[in-house]
This record gives sequence, C-alpha cells and structure tokens, in this order.
Amino acid sequence: MSAARYAIVFDGGSKGNPGLGYGSYRLREADGAWAPAVRLEFGDKVTNNEAEYRSLIAAFQRLASDCGDPSAVRVEVFGDSQLVLKQLAGQWKVRAGNLAPLWREARAAAGRFAGVTYTWQPRGRSVDLLGH
Repeated sequence: MSAARYAIVFDGGSKGNPGLGYGSYRLREADGAWAPAVRLEFGDKVTNNEAEYRSLIAAFQRLASDCGDPSAVRVEVFGDSQLVLKQLAGQWKVRAGNLAPLWREARAAAGRFAGVTYTWQPRGRSVDLLGH
C-alpha cells in the first residue's frame, strides 16, 4: 500500500524585520481538497525567516495530529522562501544562529512523515492559495 499524499503551502513575514511576526499555512488533504487557511501571530521581535520557519513547523504539527499515522504520509511542501526550503532540503547551510533551533525543530517535525519534498513557488502562487 502506498503512502497517503498531502501538501502544505506556507508563508510568513514580519511587520519590520524584526517586528511583529505573522504567518499562515494551508493543508491539502489526501483526497485533494484544500482545507481553510490557518492564520498565525508570533509576537514582536520576529524576523521574516523566523516567521517562515514557525509557520511551516505549525503546519507539520497540525498535519501530524490530523492525518492519523504520519509515518504513512508523504508531504509536498510549497513555499516562496528559498532559504527555508533549501536549508530543509540540505542544499544550503544554516548560518544564522537564530534559525538553527527552528531548522532543527522543522527537520524533526518533517522526520515524522514517510517523506517530505520541498518545492519553491512564486510568491503570487502562495498568496493565491493562502488568500492574502
């Protein structure tokens, strides 16, 4: 039996950098239907990249709790943050000390699934899918 396939689209940012952090994500269920977007707030003194990571971590956590058995699920992640996607795919090193703990947390969350792929998409596509 093949693994169920889900998708995540995520985005994050801050009003100021650092500033008031925010994010959103949306899950595509195994049946292909997109769940409603989830909006997040992270408080003050958050960088854009931290907000991106926190949004994706929240999406991984939600999917893991909703899908039954994460080890039987494959996930395709879509986002417009090349930094986050390439760091998680192992193509770029994590050089910023503030991102290293978030990278570790995201890798651990992704490790619960049967497989995760990371796909960059233009910002406009993320905005269309997330409704902002």
